[in-house]
Parts: sequence; structure tokens; C-alpha cells
Amino acid sequence: MKTNNYYRDASQHSKSCKTISLAKTMEEIVKEQREVVKKVLSEHGQTVVDTIKVSQLYGGMRGILGFICETSCVLPKEGILFRGHSMAKIEECLPRAKDGCVPLPEGMIWLLMTGKVPTQEEVKYITKYLNEHSTLPEYVIGVLDNLPKGLHPMTHFAIGLQALQLNSITLKERKEHQRTEWWRLILRDSMDLLSKITLIAAHTYNHNYRKEKICYQVDCGLDWSANFTKMMGFKNPKFDECIRMYLTIHADHEGGNVSAHACHLVGSALADPYISFVAGLNGLAGPLHGLANQEVLTFLNELTKDVGKAPTDEQVLNWLKAWLKPGKVVPGYGHAVLRITDPRFTAQENFAKRNIKDDAMVNLVHQLHRVVPNFLKSLKKVKNPYPNVDAHSGVLLSHYGMTQNDFYTVLFGVSRAIGLMSQLVWARAFMYPIERPDTTTTEGLLELIKAKKEAENEQRNDTKDAKNKKDKQ
Repeated sequence: MKTNNYYRDASQHSKSCKTISLAKTMEEIVKEQREVVKKVLSEHGQTVVDTIKVSQLYGGMRGILGFICETSCVLPKEGILFRGHSMAKIEECLPRAKDGCVPLPEGMIWLLMTGKVPTQEEVKYITKYLNEHSTLPEYVIGVLDNLPKGLHPMTHFAIGLQALQLNSITLKERKEHQRTEWWRLILRDSMDLLSKITLIAAHTYNHNYRKEKICYQVDCGLDWSANFTKMMGFKNPKFDECIRMYLTIHADHEGGNVSAHACHLVGSALADPYISFVAGLNGLAGPLHGLANQEVLTFLNELTKDVGKAPTDEQVLNWLKAWLKPGKVVPGYGHAVLRITDPRFTAQENFAKRNIKDDAMVNLVHQLHRVVPNFLKSLKKVKNPYPNVDAHSGVLLSHYGMTQNDFYTVLFGVSRAIGLMSQLVWARAFMYPIERPDTTTTEGLLELIKAKKEAENEQRNDTKDAKNKKDKQ
């Protein structure tokens, strides 16, 4: 496997951080991609690509092709592709920290923003940019310091990010720029949000779970993830690696999930990135979207409570049969699209095998991976019996001492900001209009159905009459 360490062999790249610019790199790419979209609309604008069933109107719009998301897609037999690159390719090609074994999430920022795999120097540029723009305004720290400790971590997190809006470049300068250039303002605000999001997340953690107050300043000699863990009081280099992996693999997941769609929707009204992202973040806080890895931990605790931390495969199977009888599911297994083991699960499993020895809960997760898929297949009711990304992340975080599982959604939000901000920048680069789908009432729907059936009957009768007339001739 290719090793591409972040701090090594910088001399092999002709560019230096001083000559690299994300905005300038994107200029030509934006021009090129606008022409691509223009051509698609010109040649295929009236082509029908999807149909809608009544069940989908009442079923959360699942399966409806609604809009374009360029940053990632999920394929049933391949898993998530980040700008066309599989999880295995991401692990191989994105630069790493010195002596590291996982990609730096700064590389994912460059990849999702530009569509290009970054060099070491381009990743160093992102790290440098994030560190140099990380200072939290004093008023934001003041707001966060005065929040009650009983507040849910996601609420604390969202308040801090929303408070950053005071300094929004988009808000201040939008009227001074042509619509074709608004993406530049969105990019500046998006990168500012990414620069400060780990500090606000760290404040959320410290305020709720640690008694000591710290100075929220980054160490410019450290990367994004290492600074993040340091500000939360962790001092284990392996946990730095774990967080680098976590932030990378959770960075994006198409555009139709609740948080991505909420951010896209609010952004389509030309709201700035702070407001738009917080809208998505509040969607992520919903228990049906962002709590999956917490549910896995609850499930594992129930299992170990009944059969111990080192059960046999037979004990696990018997317990699962009883667990499923009331209509429960196995948390962390199954996926709306995937029909294979989630490659992001595999990335975590491989990380654990390299770095963790003799952790009962980690071993149990790996045991379930051996046992559960064949068991679920035997039931012949499950379309995808394989583990997804959430089946593993909770036990990794717990292993390294982050046991406060109600903080996990905040961590998820930090990672997903990479994808959502990239999506937002490109939505403005393509100058997408405000999102405004039509709706109807049930009564109105029945009228549409009636009119459709009458039209179909009339067409059938016309066809029948034409055939009879032809036969008589």
C-alpha cells in the first residue's frame, strides 16, 4: 500500500503552502463544471429521469431522485464513493500524519471541495489555513461559558456555531458581489467554520464533562485532529489517529439525508454557511439520524449484561433470537442502499486490529461481524445483513476514554461539516435556485389520481376506437 506521510519528503513537491490557494485552485474547476452542467441542461433538460409513486409521497420521499450532489454517492456493491474514490482508495491515496496509518481529514476537505486528490503540500496548506483562522471571538467563548451544564451537547455545539455568524463574510459582502461570485464568499465562511468547529466542539466537551477550563488556542505544529483531541484533554497519539480516521470516514454521505438536505435547503435561500450548517446540525440531533452508534453501544451493553463479555458464538446466536422476537432490529446492521459490508466499517475494523489488543467490547464487535450476517440471512427478511459504519465507531471511542456517548453526535457533526460545507460551496457555484417542491393535500392527491385514471381510460378508448376503425377498413 502506498504510504503518503504528511510531514515527509515535502521537497518532492514544487509548490509550497505560500503558493497554494484553495480558492484559486477552485476557480478553473468551477468554470469547467459550470460548462458541463450548462451542456447537460441544454441537451437533456426535458428528459424524464424518475417517476413518483403515491407511497413515496407518504413515505419520506424515499427513492425519489430530488437534486444533484457532486461530493459523494453510495453504490450498493461498492459503498460510498468520495468524488468517485472508494474508501480503500481514500485510505491509500490521501496524505497521512508522520508515522500515521490513516488519512488526515484535511485531505478530505481538499478532495471534496476540488474533486482532486491532494498532494502533501496541499494538505499542509489546509492544516495551516485551519490553524491560522481558528481563534474564537471572545464573545463566543463568553456565550458558551454561560450555558447551563445540563444542556444537551448538540444544543451547546449549535449555539456556538450560530454565534459565529456575526462575522460572516457572506452576510456582510453579498450585495457587493455578482451572483456568479457568491461561491467565493460561501467558501471563505465555510473554511472559517471548519477552522473553528473543533474549538467549539472541544468547549462543548470540556464544559459538560471536565471541570478544568482551558485556553482555546491551537498548536500550529499539530494537525486538525491532534489539536482537537489535545483541547479535550487526551494525550494518546493512537487516539489522534482514531479521530483522524473518524473525521475522514464520516465526512460525507450523499445529499439526501436529513442533515445534508436541511443544510442544502436552508442554503438555497442564500443563508450563510453558519445558519445553513446549524440547520443541518439540528437535523443530525434527531434520534432517527445521528444516534446510531449510541444505540449500538446500548445493544452491546444489553448483550454483555446477559451473556458476559466473552460469549461463545452459540450464546450470541441464542441471545439474538430472543432479542429479535419482539420485533427489534440489530443496531449497526443493515443499510438503505448498501448490499455489502460497509467499507467504512472495514476501515475501523482494520484500525482496531492494528492498534487494539484484548478489548472485550472491540472483540465482541468483531465476533458479531462473523456471526450476525449469516444469522440474518437465514431469516430471509433482511435485504442487507451486513454491518454499517455505526457498528464499530462507538467501541473505538470508548476504548480510548471518550465514554460520554451523548457527545458522539457532536463528533459526528464535526466530521460531517466537511461534506456539508463542500456541498454548500458547490450549490452556490452552480447557482442552484431556491428549493421549492410542490405539495398537495390528500384530497388533492385523490383528485390527481382520478384525473390520471380518466386520462388513461380515455387514451385506451381512443386506441381501441382507432384499431376498430382500421379493422373495418
